[in-house]
Parts: sequence; structure tokens; C-alpha cells
Amino acid sequence: MRTHPTRLRQRPLVSAFLAAFAAAGLLLVALVTAPSSNAADSGCRVDYTVNQWTGGYTAAVKVTNLGSALTGWRLTWTYGGDQKVVSAWNATVTQSGQNVTAVGSGWNGNLATGGSAEFGLQGSYQSSNPTPSGFALNGVTCNGTVTPTDPGTPTTTPPTSPTASAPTTPPPGGGCGGALICDGFEDQSGSTPSGNWKLEAPDCQGTGKVSVDSSVARSGSKSVRVDGKAGYCNHAFLATTKDISSVGPVMWVRMWVRHTTALPAAHVSFVSMPDSSQGGKTLRVGGQNSALQWNREIDDATLPAQSPNGVAQSRPLPTGSWQCLRFRIDTSNGNLDTWLGSEQVPGLHADGVPTGDIDQQWLSRTTAPRPTGLRLGWESYGVGDDTLWFDDVAVSRSEITC
Repeated sequence: MRTHPTRLRQRPLVSAFLAAFAAAGLLLVALVTAPSSNAADSGCRVDYTVNQWTGGYTAAVKVTNLGSALTGWRLTWTYGGDQKVVSAWNATVTQSGQNVTAVGSGWNGNLATGGSAEFGLQGSYQSSNPTPSGFALNGVTCNGTVTPTDPGTPTTTPPTSPTASAPTTPPPGGGCGGALICDGFEDQSGSTPSGNWKLEAPDCQGTGKVSVDSSVARSGSKSVRVDGKAGYCNHAFLATTKDISSVGPVMWVRMWVRHTTALPAAHVSFVSMPDSSQGGKTLRVGGQNSALQWNREIDDATLPAQSPNGVAQSRPLPTGSWQCLRFRIDTSNGNLDTWLGSEQVPGLHADGVPTGDIDQQWLSRTTAPRPTGLRLGWESYGVGDDTLWFDDVAVSRSEITC
């Protein structure tokens, strides 16, 4: 019987190849099953502090990461009653049935090992408000201490403002803890605004329209779109259902707005606030002579005065990008301040001291404004179509940053 020395010599090579393949296979399995940096593999600790009244509540939530550092966090929990999240600050909070998800904002979206994030929410309920359960961080059940507080006996009236604490340093994009309104429209479930917002056409309705837009957003995934049409009878507004008259004596209003067409020479408005000091007529922000202006409906006074020097002290509203617009309204003396981004606009300032080409018309009325509502949309008193988007809207008695 003849042997085949060549084949015998190959056997060690085959064995070595198979061993190497097996080692490689083990390495592949190890790579696939290695823990991800986005998994909170050791869970979390949650402090959930409730302040409730009949029919409503606020909750201050603190989540502490006990696992690997996270490049993005998502906290989930389950409500045991009929609670509904109405608004939130310092996180994007959404709800499906009894299941709630909170996602960190860009400025607090990462969590180091042992790091914490704090956010707040406001909600409503009809029959009960039991403490939630099933907290999980990035899909991993929290195995640290979960300390929800007992809501206790409801009070008969809500607090004057949510009680969740704001961060020590205001985050980019503007946290608004404690605000009466702090809304990025993430809880809107359809194309027609609902919940804390409704559609309004104060004087007459035409072809202008308002809708929830899931394709354009300044933050999160939604904004409100306004298709503004020229002509007086095309009013289209998104109006809050909340009475903002309790915010004061100083009222801060902030919004992010984006639009497509430069402000026209004719008078237009995109912010309208019913004002009890004007018998329900409105305090308006819009444009004229291609620049931003305030307008008072009761006497049609403008700020600044519509002279070349006055208009030069205002600013246009840039197109094609998100712009942060902020107002400060003193309801005790009527003083006004306006910021476009980081700039305080000199022509949109009233401090009670007459300034030529700025406030001659405005100071003719000494009654301080008292806004009771907020509408965002479009009304044109001549020519001027525009498409606008609004996002991250807030109304507060304390300053709100961009």
C-alpha cells in the first residue's frame, strides 16, 4: 500500500487554517455582541417629583445614568392612570397611550457614567394621577433607586407656573422651565393643530391656512406652517387656548420663525395678541416698509414711526433660515423691548422717554398693554403672500433665551 506524503504534509496546514477560521469566527461573535455605547447596560436612577392639583400636574424628572456613557439618551415609562402630557421643557416628551418617551435635547443629549439630566413636564388627568412605573433608559430597565413622590391630595387650583427647575446655564436654543407656554409642537398628532392650540381667523377667513408640518422643524420633528395669503380677508392664525393675562407684570415671549418672502412695503402682521387694555383689540408684530414693526390696532400707532429715519432703526426679518424673535412687555408701564437673535433692535424699543422718529405715535397712548392671548399666523392689509413656520414658542414671566 502506497502512501501519499504530500497529503500527509497538508494536514497540519488544514488544521491550522481551521483553527484560524474558528478564532476569526469567535472574534466576529465578540464584535457583534460587544455592548454599544448607546446602551445603558447598568440602568439608571430616576427621581420623579410631582406637584398636582385637580385635573392637572407638573413633574420634575431627574435621570442619572448608572451605565456606560451615552451619546444620546431616551427615558421611557408607563402611566397607570389617564394622565396626558401637555407640554415639556428641557426634553422632547411624547406619549402613545399610557407609554411616555422623553428624549434629551441637543444641549443635554449626552450622559456620562454617573451623569444626570433634568427636565420637566405639565400634564392633565381626569380620574387619577398615580405615580408611573417601568422606567427604562435606552431600553434597559432602571435597576437603581426609582423615587417617585406621592402626589398627595390635589389642591383646587394649579400653581402659577410649572415648578421644575431650569438649568443653571440656559441651554442653546432656550430652555423655558417655569413658562406658561413652552411648546415645540411635538405632541401634535395630525395636520390640524389641537390640544393647546386652535385655528382662528379673527375677522374673516379666506385661502390662508395653518397646518402642522412634519417636514420642516427648528428642533424635534414638527413645526407649524402658515400659508399666508395677500388681502385682508385671508386671516389665518394658530391661537393658544391658554389665557396669558396671568403672566406679569413683565411678560416674555419667544418664538423661532422662518419665512420665505421678504417683508413687503405694505402692512402685514404675523403675531397678534388680544389686549384687554384695548377692549380686545390686538397688539401686533409684523412688518411695514420692509422692516419689523409693532402695531396697535386701537389707534394704528406703529413702533417705530414710519419715517425713513424710523424704519432705519428697525431690521428686516431674514428669509430662508430660522430666526429667534423675543419680546419683553411690561404690563405695568407699557415699556417694550425686542430682540432679533442676539441684537436688541433700537427701533423696536419703548421706555416712556420720547425718541424722535421712533415712538411719537406709540407714546400717544399711556395705557399699558395687557395681552390675554397669543396668535401666530398671517394677515395682510394689502399685498403680500408669505409662507412661515413657527417652532419652540414660549411665554413666561422670566426671561427666555434663544
